Amino acid sequence: MKDYLLDIVKHTHSLGFISLVKVTGTDKTTTFEGLAEDRSVILQATTKTPVADFMGTFGMPNLDKLGVILRIPEYAENANISINKQDRNGESVPVGIAFENAGGDFKNDYRFMASEIINEKLKTVKMREVNWGIQFQPTVASIQRFKFMISANSEETTFIAKTEGTDLKFYFGDHSTHAGNFVFQHDVEGEATRGWAWPVEQVSKILSLGGDTTFKFSDDGVAEIVVDSGLAEYRYLLPAQSK
Repeated sequence: MKDYLLDIVKHTHSLGFISLVKVTGTDKTTTFEGLAEDRSVILQATTKTPVADFMGTFGMPNLDKLGVILRIPEYAENANISINKQDRNGESVPVGIAFENAGGDFKNDYRFMASEIINEKLKTVKMREVNWGIQFQPTVASIQRFKFMISANSEETTFIAKTEGTDLKFYFGDHSTHAGNFVFQHDVEGEATRGWAWPVEQVSKILSLGGDTTFKFSDDGVAEIVVDSGLAEYRYLLPAQSK
C-alpha cells in the first residue's frame, strides 16, 4: 500500500495545486479524483489493478502531512501500514491509515475525510466528449525547451498552443511586450488552430512528473495530459484560460 500512497502524493500534492483527493474503490476498480483550488486542473485517475485496501469512498485531505509521514525514516523498512475502519450505520468504512515502525515504538495516524463530506467538497466533474485535434508523446528535450522558454518569459502565466503545418508551436507574450515562441513538437498529426491559452505552471509541473506521458489538445477548449506511473493512469484535464 505504501507504493500507492507515495504515488498519490507525487501526482497530487507534490504538484503544488491539488491538496484534496477523493478515493472510490470497489472489487473491480480504484479511482482517484482531484481538483485544483482555482479549478485550473481536473484530475481523474485509475489504478492498473484494484487496490484491496482502498475499498469504499473517502477523502484524503492534508496530503502534505501524509507526504511527511511517508518520508519518515522510521517507516522506511518493514513498517506496518494498515487501514483503520469503523462501523457506521451497520457498515465497516475506512477512516484512516495507521503507521507503525518495525519495532512497534513509533506510530502515526492519518485521518480520512468521511464520504459524505468529500462528496460535498469534491463533486465528480463530468466532462462532455472531447474531439482531440492532436495527441502525441512529448520528448524530454521538448519539455526542457519548454522550461527554457518559461525562464525567459517568467512574467507570463499562460502560453498559447497552435499548429503551423505539422509543427505544434507554443507562444509566450505578444507584440506589445517581450515575447517568444518555439516548436514544441514536430510532425504532429491533426491540428490545433483556435489559439487557446493554457496555464504555464500547471502544464510544466505535470510534464515534469516523468512516466509515460501523452499530451492532447482540442479546439473545443480543453487540453489533457495523461501520465502512466506504472501503478495508475493519471488524467489531468485543463480547461482553456482567457489570455
